Amino acid sequence: MKTTPADPLAHIPPPAARRLAVRVTSAALSALRAGHPWLFEQGITGLSGEGQPGDLAVIFDDRRRFAAIGLYDPASAIRVRVLQQGAPAAIDRAWLSGKLAEALAWRATLPENGTTGYRLVHGENDGLPGLVIDRYDAVLVLKLYTAAWLPHLANLRAALDEVCPSRCIVLRLSRDLLRRPELLYGLTDGVILAGPAPDGPVSFSENGLQFESDVLRGQKTGFFFDQRDNRARVGKLAGGRRTLNVFAYTGGFSLYAARGGAPEVLSLDASAPALAAAQRNFDLNRHLPTVAAAEHAVLAGDAFVMLADLRRRRERFDLVIVDPPALAKRESEVSGAIQAYGRLTGLALDVLTPGGTLVMASCSSRVTDAAFFAAVNRTAQQAGRPLREIDRTGHAIDHPVRFPEGAYLKCLFATAP
Repeated sequence: MKTTPADPLAHIPPPAARRLAVRVTSAALSALRAGHPWLFEQGITGLSGEGQPGDLAVIFDDRRRFAAIGLYDPASAIRVRVLQQGAPAAIDRAWLSGKLAEALAWRATLPENGTTGYRLVHGENDGLPGLVIDRYDAVLVLKLYTAAWLPHLANLRAALDEVCPSRCIVLRLSRDLLRRPELLYGLTDGVILAGPAPDGPVSFSENGLQFESDVLRGQKTGFFFDQRDNRARVGKLAGGRRTLNVFAYTGGFSLYAARGGAPEVLSLDASAPALAAAQRNFDLNRHLPTVAAAEHAVLAGDAFVMLADLRRRRERFDLVIVDPPALAKRESEVSGAIQAYGRLTGLALDVLTPGGTLVMASCSSRVTDAAFFAAVNRTAQQAGRPLREIDRTGHAIDHPVRFPEGAYLKCLFATAP
């Protein structure tokens, strides 16, 4: 793969040759030996130098034996994101290629099922903490959540070229990084790291359906792959059912419902551009008889307000999907998020026909499974419509969970009298 003429990575210095030596508390050492990928600031008792973002930090036990190596980030409460535990390793292009190959092998069955869009690297859960890579057919989108990856981007780009060649590589940056431009070496959100820039939305397939995504400006990297299995399940439930998709974004659940035989689908979202993309996603699939036959409408507005308005208008749906964005990004927001899930459940039940199916999802990692499911069921009970649960589901295969904080997605399928 050829890089762009003015390589945006050319002026980023490589990682320092000298590694930082880190001493830690016994509690931190126990967590690392148990496989946890984070070393927090308060777990460090000694550091051999000042350290810059991306320096390789070697963690030793109290007998000066190697425990782990990771990326150092002095600007983050997570001081070291662990890459390797137990045995020393050179963190270079070859090491990165090995990790990418493991991640690709884990997802090998997805293309066999008509899926060319999926998460290739799920951060800590694939051994590359602070880094997400989403694949949109021939386009790769890297999203960074720490400046510690910047000195390693050239090696990462080369490793991707070796393991998963692409037409284009896009770099996206987290909100926290965008607030620290002095750390970014002039990089901006949506910069092209390799290949020609997309001249519009990028197309990909998911379980045989065609989608487009704005990988340069869309939320996260442009699409939410984690709900793939839940979308497929909705498609199997939607036959003959008038369907409402709340927080529809670009219409993923809506399109699956239409393919599954829903005669009418209403997509509700606060973003008019997202709903326009949902309409285009339907247009991409009008060759499918059930999609062509489905009446798809969009409704722009606040979900809480619009659901109340639908209730007043006596609109009723046989299948209601509620998939809000993260409602608790910090611990102080958890209580409010649980209340919001309860309100959304009540509003959804107000427009759900007797015997209809409710799909409620949460992607807030700080809200536990138990708290979320309890809030949904409690609200339904109070509304006099106790739920009969069909199933509780979680992550798709490309979003593996390999440490406790990695679990965030939970989804409830249930019917209500």
